[in-house]
Amino acid sequence: MRKALVTSCLFFAGSLLSSAVLATQKPKLIVQITVDQLRGDLPTRYFDRLGEGGFRYLWDTGVVYRDAHHAHANTETIVGHTTLATGANPSVHGMIGNLWFDRETGFTTYNVEDSRYPLLTAGATVDADTEIDPTQRAARSEGRSPAAILVTTFSDELRSNNDGNSKVVAVSVKDRGAISMAGHSGTAYWFSKAKGEFVTSSYYLDQYPDWVLAFNATKPAQQFAGQQWELLHDQDSYLFGDSDDRAWETDVAGFGRVFPHSFGDGTSPYFTTWLTLSPAGDSLVLDFAKKALVEEKLGADDTTDYLSVSFSATDYVGHVFGPSSLEAEDNILRLDRTLADLFAFVDRQVGLDNTLIVLSADHGGPDAPGYLNSQGIPSGYVDPESWDKDGAIARIKEKFNIQGPLIATYDHPYLYFSPEVKNDPSIDQAALEAAVVEELLKFDGVALAVSSAALRKGALPDTPLHRAVINNFNAKRSGEVFVVFEPNRFINDFDGLTVASTHGSPWSYDSYVPIVFAGAGFTAKTSYRRVQTVDVAATLSALMGIKPPSGSVGEPLTEVLAR
Repeated sequence: MRKALVTSCLFFAGSLLSSAVLATQKPKLIVQITVDQLRGDLPTRYFDRLGEGGFRYLWDTGVVYRDAHHAHANTETIVGHTTLATGANPSVHGMIGNLWFDRETGFTTYNVEDSRYPLLTAGATVDADTEIDPTQRAARSEGRSPAAILVTTFSDELRSNNDGNSKVVAVSVKDRGAISMAGHSGTAYWFSKAKGEFVTSSYYLDQYPDWVLAFNATKPAQQFAGQQWELLHDQDSYLFGDSDDRAWETDVAGFGRVFPHSFGDGTSPYFTTWLTLSPAGDSLVLDFAKKALVEEKLGADDTTDYLSVSFSATDYVGHVFGPSSLEAEDNILRLDRTLADLFAFVDRQVGLDNTLIVLSADHGGPDAPGYLNSQGIPSGYVDPESWDKDGAIARIKEKFNIQGPLIATYDHPYLYFSPEVKNDPSIDQAALEAAVVEELLKFDGVALAVSSAALRKGALPDTPLHRAVINNFNAKRSGEVFVVFEPNRFINDFDGLTVASTHGSPWSYDSYVPIVFAGAGFTAKTSYRRVQTVDVAATLSALMGIKPPSGSVGEPLTEVLAR
């Protein structure tokens, strides 16, 4: 017994010593990278042609999860970013979609709009004539803030743990890509296409720091005037080298469907939009992130700081050209170089030995129906705009004595009833929802329709698909009916612009993303067990020895903690 007691004491002492060592080995800097629409297979699809120091650094030295998925059903930008930031599902963090119908105002709401906090730069709001992202054009307010995020983020908890001494900066082309990761207490910067520079709102700052003014004074976007997006290597070396011009690809205002893609002389109203449809957008984000790291002195002392970098080009390229295109292939090869540049810079400034890097994606993405059809895979498009005109809907309106419109809007993936219908006490709302669900299931391309009443009752089959829908349901923001299209069926209308492919489903091509932890103290390991993106914030919190975000449901990843 004495031997057992001694052994136990030695084990306990060793555990304390181990904990003490870990406490002194917290990283000086956490770099969280989110690549918009980086489906889980894309980094390794072209692995034989990747350089050194980018994806290879992560895969060769880090803990790599090869079966990581988002567990919610609406795989869109703000939803995935906020899930990674909070460790919560959208049912809890509230960001159920890029857009939702606000029943109080009667208008569609853009996720990070907030009229209380205007941008610091005059004229930096969306140019509706040249913006290809309908979620941006839907915003009714020029202001931006994280107020709609209902819980804390990891970066919030990092700062609150040490009385605000940790510096938190988030950068992206997209406002929602930066704001979600900066949380409620950090500082977010994003690229204004209207001004060709980086901006923020009065929620974060009263005025720009001198370094931001100096950076913008260089007119960063103009470095690409007179330039063009050319292939990085000889075209014959590409998997899609003989597939440069495909009918389903989109020519955005003359940007073209074949290489090279010219940015023009910088005077076109579409100039900055074209930049974001190419690796140039990621280059701009990289330059600003490097400047922020230096000027904000991130990682310069023993208090852990946080830098979020969200790269958006992969998403825009995927939408316009499709993930299986020459453009998408070249973009991944160039993203690899961008990551290598960032990691080398961090190494010089802070040291990779002092840095924790985590990379994931807000969602995956489907291949274009044209490409899938060429491979013999059934695929096509759906048009929700026609639903309210369908005879079945007319019969429902007659049955429930509805005189005006039944449907106010379809803000993917939710069907919202008109306020007149929703507020009519004579209508049995649950019965109406059930009737609409029954008819929607007969529509072409609809795989599943779930009523809000059924979600509230919890009376649903226990299947992965239904669980994903439940994880997306927020009673105040979700619509009356959640719609899931059949696999490889998509909406391809971006507010008048026909695009090659669109994500936003619970199917695996949209939920599948990479999760990689790398940097100081890790031994290379690849795991094929199923993990979820809510685990990322929980793991970061466990590594830092702080409480997880307030809505977190993730589990710390044991392979990462065993470093």
